[in-house]
Amino acid sequence: MQLFVNDLTVIDCSYLCPKRGIVGESWVVDIVLDGALNEQSMVLDFGRVKKQVKAIIDDSVDHKLLVPAEHQCTRVTHNSDDSANWVDFLRPNKHSIHLFCPADAFAFIDSNVVSVETVTDYLKAVIKRELPLNVEGLQLFLRPENIDGFYYHYTHGLKKHDGNCQRIAHGHRSKIQIRLDNIRQPVLEKEWSDKWQDIYLGTQEDVRSHSCLKLSKAAQDETSDSTHTCYSYTADQGLFELIVPNTENFVIEKDSTVECIADYLASEIKAENPGKKVEVRAFEGVGKGAIAYA
Repeated sequence: MQLFVNDLTVIDCSYLCPKRGIVGESWVVDIVLDGALNEQSMVLDFGRVKKQVKAIIDDSVDHKLLVPAEHQCTRVTHNSDDSANWVDFLRPNKHSIHLFCPADAFAFIDSNVVSVETVTDYLKAVIKRELPLNVEGLQLFLRPENIDGFYYHYTHGLKKHDGNCQRIAHGHRSKIQIRLDNIRQPVLEKEWSDKWQDIYLGTQEDVRSHSCLKLSKAAQDETSDSTHTCYSYTADQGLFELIVPNTENFVIEKDSTVECIADYLASEIKAENPGKKVEVRAFEGVGKGAIAYA
């Protein structure tokens, strides 16, 4: 007997890629369980699937940075009590990425690439350990949202958030909708999607000089204030630091909440179209976001 749950959850995360850099992603999760009926004449109670299995997925990869542990660019160093990690991703041509974060901010994927397939394998291994004995088979499907229009991949961190959004390198694959005088503007949507494709959206007050960070030896050797932007803040979960190439970074004055992102976009578009009524719908992953007017 098989039991299925579609749209079980959405994974909002970021991952390291040698070509694209730090990539924000959103995957919808579907699951199929195969097994004998239990004493309740069920494979597994839907409530338990939605709570327990969703919680396992969230704890394993959601709002984390997924690191290809076996890639030749990856270097991982643990601090003395294993409570935090330095991660150096040594891409060439001054495009290296460096982090110092609490250990829970990372998920290390045992592969040289982070992909739907490798993350699916990683999650299946974790979930299987927690399932009851009558559940003999597990199928897991990760898929991007089907977007009819333009979208961008962004990574950010929200230091004021009391949950996992405070992690400095998590992200989303997000569509954008722009209207001028109530008319959709696909040209503008494409313009901003192209501008922010695979971008880190940082907050000005979190920008630091290299001298203020707990730099790894690799970060000292590979980066400078002229090639990279440094971020550092302390949140409830600990100290978070990130160094990203200037070419893959965009700084805004306010926090990078979806509300502030929508407001920023509306203000920028209004400045270029002063006689028009501007409406921006900025999404944060799948099915949620903010609307701003100008």
